[in-house]
Amino acid sequence: MRADFDALAAFGATPKGGVSRPSLGEAHLAARAWFLRRSQEAGLETRVDAAGNHSAILRSGRSAAAPTLLLGSHLDSVPDGGRYDGALGVVAALHVLLAVQKAGADLSVALEAIDFTDEEGTLVGLLGSEAVAGTLTAESLRAPRGGREALLAGLELAGLHEERLAEARREPASLAGYLELHIEQGPRLEQEGAQIGVVTGIVGARSFSLVFRGAARHAGTTPMGARRDAGLGAAAFAVAANAVVARDFPGCVATVGDLRLEPGAFNVVPGSARVALELRSPDAVQLDELESALLGEAGLAAEQHALGLEAIPVGSWEPTALDPGVRAAIRRAAAALGLSTLELVSGAGHDAQALAGVTRSGMIFVPSVAGISHDAGEHTRWEDCVHGADALLGAALALALGE
Repeated sequence: MRADFDALAAFGATPKGGVSRPSLGEAHLAARAWFLRRSQEAGLETRVDAAGNHSAILRSGRSAAAPTLLLGSHLDSVPDGGRYDGALGVVAALHVLLAVQKAGADLSVALEAIDFTDEEGTLVGLLGSEAVAGTLTAESLRAPRGGREALLAGLELAGLHEERLAEARREPASLAGYLELHIEQGPRLEQEGAQIGVVTGIVGARSFSLVFRGAARHAGTTPMGARRDAGLGAAAFAVAANAVVARDFPGCVATVGDLRLEPGAFNVVPGSARVALELRSPDAVQLDELESALLGEAGLAAEQHALGLEAIPVGSWEPTALDPGVRAAIRRAAAALGLSTLELVSGAGHDAQALAGVTRSGMIFVPSVAGISHDAGEHTRWEDCVHGADALLGAALALALGE
């Protein structure tokens, strides 16, 4: 498994030791081609569906109509990301199939290691898993997170067709469940000294593009008190948003991930400021309250600086609870291996949240050193990677045997 993990990390490798494999770019497509070749060489069946999801399949000898237990994650990455995010789950899923194949086990389900398309949201976000679940919407394709032109270019490069993406949908009755191994991407497992994270649920999130509109004026001749400075309003909002979440919403987060000023010159007071705002909460009611509070702060900042404000929703997902029975199977698998566990909520989005709506789903986390992720410094000790793969195998066998 280590050899395969290292081979995969060569695709899109960056000088600092990470990877850059944005969805449906050249490096991502090369990594996916490697995954299919490796699976075929091992004697596994392979397929690519209408949404570009890549799969390796080990069929049961008991029945050609056996339901499928999905195991997997994603091979795309954020720009200049880490080697472990997503990729560990795909490689581990592949090696669960190889272990079962080597043992000659005849299970009552087919096992499928799947690499979902565009989990990271370079184009849409959860494109492949939502297509499988049947929840991919026309609205998300018309106004994708990464821009319409980028989506169409990526689909063309991958040989995919927008009008056929929905054909990737699986009938819920054809699925026996979904299991995903992933690095935590946060510090809790390491801080608590736990070896395996049993994910209870995935936070909900809302994203907005906030546009503060003022007046572009000469920076040297416009008195401070006469300005309608859009940049100042945006900055005031960013500070206030941080304070509100820290004070009133424990367990939640909000991020100003991008702030762009126009016209963007040393000698011009900014006439407009575009702010990328994202907020997350594990509770649906609290998520609504957090949204209201933050948009209220944006309105207050605009009012105090004599600015106009437009709040444009650009994405959302609701908090998702993961299956209690699958969580129990993960705990039992970890206990059988002598591994300590911790139940926790995922603060990041994952393909499991899409699959949870149509089949029993669960996630296994392994520790991230210093909680670093989405950066070349992302690291998980290989011993922990193996622990996660072993727990994935144990849980998959338990689900396959109906335990």
